Amino acid sequence: MPNSEEPKIEIWVPFLAKLVDQADENTYFVGHSIGCQAILRYVGQLRKPIGGIVCIAGFFRLLHLTTDEEKEIAKPWLESLMDYDKIKQNASKIIAIFSDDDPDVDLGDKELFGKRLGAHTYVEHKKGHFSDDAGVKKLPSALDAVLEISGEKI
Repeated sequence: MPNSEEPKIEIWVPFLAKLVDQADENTYFVGHSIGCQAILRYVGQLRKPIGGIVCIAGFFRLLHLTTDEEKEIAKPWLESLMDYDKIKQNASKIIAIFSDDDPDVDLGDKELFGKRLGAHTYVEHKKGHFSDDAGVKKLPSALDAVLEISGEKI
């Protein structure tokens, strides 16, 4: 994504739209962290359904922001509204994967994904924020999730 150090909704969502071009029922998205926010916002703008979404370390709240810079970057993503009903209408198959020791995403967001989006949620053990810092190089559960939402065998 462009300018990943300072992600902006007004840049990331149109960039994603241009990159995808024509999304349809055979289009599946896999996102991580703030990328999940961009995907959800994009899907909420579509006029027809897609295949589904897998969110890894996605969030609706960030309770552990410490620096002013983190707070400034996150603020628009946290405060601007999403149309959850439209997202559910366009992506009836959503899976969200969380870690029980994520330093950035509170595990309570697991319930929010279920409540707001009807997402099936899973919790991995000791995967941090699913990043190199946490030693995560592969995530088989993400592949399993894509196979699940696409109707392929696991």
